[in-house]
Amino acid sequence: MNKIIVAPSILSADFSCLKEEIEKVENSGADWIHVDVMDGHFVPNLTIGAPVVKCIRKITTLPLDVHLMIENPEKYLDDFISAGSDIITFHYETVENPFDLISKIKEKGIKAGISIKPKTEAEAILPYINELDLVLVMTVEPGFGGQKFMNECALKIKKIRENASDNLIIEVDGGINSETAKICKDYGANALVSGNYIYKAQDTKKAIESLR
Repeated sequence: MNKIIVAPSILSADFSCLKEEIEKVENSGADWIHVDVMDGHFVPNLTIGAPVVKCIRKITTLPLDVHLMIENPEKYLDDFISAGSDIITFHYETVENPFDLISKIKEKGIKAGISIKPKTEAEAILPYINELDLVLVMTVEPGFGGQKFMNECALKIKKIRENASDNLIIEVDGGINSETAKICKDYGANALVSGNYIYKAQDTKKAIESLR
């Protein structure tokens, strides 16, 4: 996959005008919309649920890249699929048997992803990568936007890429800007999640293009 996928995170959007915020990044060249779902338990923040994803689905044709930062993701899987998710990524740290959840997601005809927190080694998910469509490497502690990129986490990208097929999407989230994007791409990432860098930019299109 040669093209770098850019997925703006609506965590940094103004929710009082979410439709306009999504249209802004869509018109500026975004490939996906990244939706961070947090439950206040697995991560220390609370965001949105499946009803909001359902509303987002009505206002964009872009793929919805839904990142479940929640405990017991299997309990809510059907809700997020019904809401219109195109990709569902759950955290390795939240399930006992990732194979089961990967199978359930793919049986529904959507892409399945696993994410790992900064303290989880890349080796932990290598047994699953041939079954996955996507791996999401967190380069900050999940929960809040605007954190500083952790360089040591980016080394995991190289390890995963060395063991993965060319079709695997390796996505990176956390402190992504034009400089850190280059680090991630050099290691083999081909999808970038960015919130503040895109949504706080004076020129949204230019910000998105700079990540590629």
